[in-house]
Amino acid sequence: MENTTENLNKLEADESLLGKTQGSASQGLKQIWAVGGGKGGVGKTLVTANFAITLAKAGARVVLVDLDLGGANLHTCLGVEASDKTLTDVFSPNIKSLQELALPTIVPNLSLISGAQDAMNVANLPHAQKQKLLNKLRQLPADYILLDLGAGTSFNTLDFFLAADVGILTVLPEPTSIENAYRFIKSAFYRKLKNIEYLYDARSLIDSTMNRKNELKIKSPADLIRNLETLYPEVGMKIRNSLNDFEMKLVVNQTRTEIDSEVGFGVRNVCKKYFGFNIDYLGCLEYDSAVWQSVRRKRPLILEFPASPLVPTIQKMVGHIVSEQAEKIKRSQLGL
Repeated sequence: MENTTENLNKLEADESLLGKTQGSASQGLKQIWAVGGGKGGVGKTLVTANFAITLAKAGARVVLVDLDLGGANLHTCLGVEASDKTLTDVFSPNIKSLQELALPTIVPNLSLISGAQDAMNVANLPHAQKQKLLNKLRQLPADYILLDLGAGTSFNTLDFFLAADVGILTVLPEPTSIENAYRFIKSAFYRKLKNIEYLYDARSLIDSTMNRKNELKIKSPADLIRNLETLYPEVGMKIRNSLNDFEMKLVVNQTRTEIDSEVGFGVRNVCKKYFGFNIDYLGCLEYDSAVWQSVRRKRPLILEFPASPLVPTIQKMVGHIVSEQAEKIKRSQLGL
């Protein structure tokens, strides 16, 4: 078996992606990408780590942040020794910057901020501390900050997912995973609605629709928006405009058949009809035994098995997001 350093040297950066990331950096682009999932074991860490390595190999400055608060293990997947300094220390008066907590990795341009493993209460951060952490994340000297979120729909997970520039949801082609993914999407949708400051009069309506037996017989978030536009036209219009920017990415992991790969299209179509917003289906990652082998060896897939068919798929997904986000920045700067 070739060692990781040799594989790293053999893994050449995608030239087109290199140009996109450098172009984004020259525009002053600093982005936070958050990777979440409705349940554990769906491949969040696989996606986060390998997306980050792809960006770093393309020349971008990248910081990986393990935000699986209370259950952090991203350092193990990267083969990085556990550090005494973790996210727990971000609230210490002795820490001026998150950069002080960043650990180097074997990949140039890529550093890691380990998650909190030693504080039980850190998994339930109050709003002020979450905001403080988000502000410090934005101050990191990096082009891309990738967050590996915890599983489930806790307020911590949802708030960091919604605060990111790009939210990526991972799912397995299994009934339980798909069900949990829908629960995650619904929770994120309502969390975003309830966080909109100008919803004062409409909040009681939103709360009532969380109950399936609500008086207005609102059966879906799309119905809710239509009712809001009728009852509170100005508020409804603002919400509609706000939700136009609510888009998440979807990755289906461990597909084995063509039917498995079509799960993403099904989720996308249901979300458009039921929630009334778009999901960008990035594609699927086929089952590859190299994944669990890389986990056992405590090395990222893209470094340990650079010949895996998943590597070009991952590069394509990353390139798509980088290109799309760069175009959004450009259009925004032009006032379009």
